[in-house]
Amino acid sequence: MHPDDSPAQKTTEKRPAGRSTDVASAEKRIGRHRAPEPPRRLASRIAVATGVTCCLSLVAFFGAEEIGQRREPVREVMADRAAAEQRASRDFERTPPPAVPVTPTPAASPSPTVTRKAAPKKPAKPKRPRPVAGLDQRQMDNAKVIVDVGREMKMPRRGLIIAVATAMQESNLYNYASGVLPESQNYPYQAIGWDHDSVGLFQQRPSSGWGTVAELMRPAYAARAFYSALNEVPGWQDLSLTQAAQAVQVSAFPDAYARHEERATTVVDALV
Repeated sequence: MHPDDSPAQKTTEKRPAGRSTDVASAEKRIGRHRAPEPPRRLASRIAVATGVTCCLSLVAFFGAEEIGQRREPVREVMADRAAAEQRASRDFERTPPPAVPVTPTPAASPSPTVTRKAAPKKPAKPKRPRPVAGLDQRQMDNAKVIVDVGREMKMPRRGLIIAVATAMQESNLYNYASGVLPESQNYPYQAIGWDHDSVGLFQQRPSSGWGTVAELMRPAYAARAFYSALNEVPGWQDLSLTQAAQAVQVSAFPDAYARHEERATTVVDALV
């Protein structure tokens, strides 16, 4: 008891039995805060804290040293780039790399479709003219050759009529070979005559200079030879059909040509 305590406070309070009156226990309950722990526990805690601090220092030291070692190559690379004046890859002003030509991969061609080729069309045969004026098909075909050649030579319609009428009188519009000239039978023919060496549609004679046997046996050549001779007759356009034909043919029957003029006109009109 403190000397200054009052007598009323000197009376010893009765405490419940079994409860410790240890000073340390009593000190723990003083105030709202815990009482300080004994010195032994405090020292152990200080030692543990000191050890953790040392470990962290060592880790920080060695970690910093390792990071420094890692940063050193990066600095060297950046210094090399700066010395070479290289731009960063993310710089939008950098010069683009040269374009590498890319060879396009050929697309896979589809499997060829097997198509059947159509058979080539045969050239259409020219329509044969329908016979007129009592002629058969062979006669009408020969008349067409005579008219076609005359039109190629720019002969007027009058000249076409004279030529067809002359062929009607000389050969009846058949291509004649000669029994006197066996060579003429080596070529296509439609009849055989016996008037000296006269051959073909116009009964022209090779011996008179009209052409070779082979030439005169071709209807187109024979017609051309006739038109050429007709063009050499002065003023033939103003002559009668008989006079014009006789001037070319020098026939023993000069008046025979006139009778074929009407039929010849019908044939020419059908072909032109």
